[in-house]
Amino acid sequence: MLYMDPIGWIVVGLIAGLLSGAVVRGRSGRGCLGNLLVGVLGGIVGGWLARELRIGDPSGFIGAVIVAFVGAVIIRLVIEAVAPPERRW
Repeated sequence: MLYMDPIGWIVVGLIAGLLSGAVVRGRSGRGCLGNLLVGVLGGIVGGWLARELRIGDPSGFIGAVIVAFVGAVIIRLVIEAVAPPERRW
């Protein structure tokens, strides 16, 4: 199992948030802080899903980024689904 300190998880979250922002276009969580929050939440969701689906724990930095990326994409899709439609004046 991979041990990372909080700085490592921030880096993983930022990378996953940036990648998920490039894949899911929309209004959800733009900017460095938004990407970081979506990426960290994605890491939590992705880790939970990996454990529940018995895929296993991510091994290594790349595995952690992949799991966090999948979770971040799910988070962004949920945000886009529940966000109110954009009003244009």
